[in-house]
Amino acid sequence: MTDTALITGASGGIGLEMTRILAKEGYDIIAVARRTDMLEKLKGELESLYGRNVTVICSDLSEDGDVRKVFEIADKEGIEVDILVNNAGFGDYGPFAECDWDKQDRMIRLNVLALSHLTRLFLPGMISRGKGRILNTASVASFEPGPLMSVYYATKAYVLSFSEALTAELKGTGVTVTALCPGPTNTGFAKTANADGANVFKESTSSDARAVAMYGYRCMMKGKAVAVHGITFKAMVLLVRIFPRSLVRRIVLSVQRRSAP
Repeated sequence: MTDTALITGASGGIGLEMTRILAKEGYDIIAVARRTDMLEKLKGELESLYGRNVTVICSDLSEDGDVRKVFEIADKEGIEVDILVNNAGFGDYGPFAECDWDKQDRMIRLNVLALSHLTRLFLPGMISRGKGRILNTASVASFEPGPLMSVYYATKAYVLSFSEALTAELKGTGVTVTALCPGPTNTGFAKTANADGANVFKESTSSDARAVAMYGYRCMMKGKAVAVHGITFKAMVLLVRIFPRSLVRRIVLSVQRRSAP
């Protein structure tokens, strides 16, 4: 029986490239995203190129009930998910006191609640079968506070902490959890976060989504707990852990201000 991978945020960016990689590596696919047209296009591509079985689920995981709907569709079809890629997420730029609260609420629901709930729903099956891999897309933002993107940075800190905790809990079960921590990447993230004019998201300095996805895939298959993409960001994470938090806060705020759109 062919193993199956479920990827959220599969219609673009890192999620799209991860879906292509997993299909090429021989996995059947459950692709979850909000845009039906993009999902159907992806389904045709993967079935044509790799002959994989592709199930597409159009769903907004920030909405109540949509996470369980994804699980119930897989369960009804008798599909066992062997790889879960929790990639869907978005950010927002600006002072917290001036933010659109509805957008912050959706961000928390997607970045934190949906990721946690999907993991809770699919993890017991992996444990019972004695195998499984989970990849949670965090960020280098996970390691520091993020003035002017406070809620986004906080959600990614949760993803990192949650993933590392599960790594310890699941030792010896055959199931691994990897937190992928990329820096700025050429995706649709900056536009959604109202930061597409920011220096930090310029295409010339951002990573390629395909390269990030391939790095994440390799680290996931090795069972690595934390995967920071890029030598520069590995060094940055090390410095963040050494520097006083008060200094880190000031540095991040300064960078964010200079990068203001």
